[in-house]
Amino acid sequence: MTGLLFKAILSYLLGSIIGSLLIARLTGGADIRTLGSGNPGATNALRTQGKKVALAVLAIDLAKGWIATGVVAPWALPMELVATPPTLQAWCAPVCGIAVMLGHIYPVWYGFRGGKGVATLVGAVAGISFSLLLIMILTWLIAVMLLGFVGLASILGAMALAVTIALRNLGIPLLTFGIASALLILYTHRSNIARMRAGTEHRARRLWLFGPRGGPA
Repeated sequence: MTGLLFKAILSYLLGSIIGSLLIARLTGGADIRTLGSGNPGATNALRTQGKKVALAVLAIDLAKGWIATGVVAPWALPMELVATPPTLQAWCAPVCGIAVMLGHIYPVWYGFRGGKGVATLVGAVAGISFSLLLIMILTWLIAVMLLGFVGLASILGAMALAVTIALRNLGIPLLTFGIASALLILYTHRSNIARMRAGTEHRARRLWLFGPRGGPA
């Protein structure tokens, strides 16, 4: 249990490194939370600071998710320092995945004001299972092309993850991860849902198959 707790804390602290805010601090740029939608994620970075910054933000937020589940979770800690009982091994990746998302959403380094956790979730799933990642990405892509809403596509992608884990009967730890992740993504996108209901949500016009071409993405 101590080992699992140690890995969870480490993953949370890793998640608290917000890509856009780190870049702003290193380059002397503006706090992205004061620009556009106020979300320090890659989508807002693209809209307010351009493709290069957005790609850098995306890379950082993806990487920390992957490191949490692909490196920290399976890390064999010295037995004399911190030991993880074999019965808890199955929980390591799920717990680290949830913890890194919570770190991104509520970063201790930045006053607990973080992002929505989508890129970090994608990175975490990449560290767990490529097939689950593929289903998430395909669901996101189909949804955004048919509906035009990036936020809604993100919610549906997270829900597809949980449903796939349940249908494949991959075990309680991963199912817990899938459900918790979907609920977190749904919660962090509550403002997007409100804007969709009000008809004021941005559409990804360059990806939206049935929408007008051109204009802001």
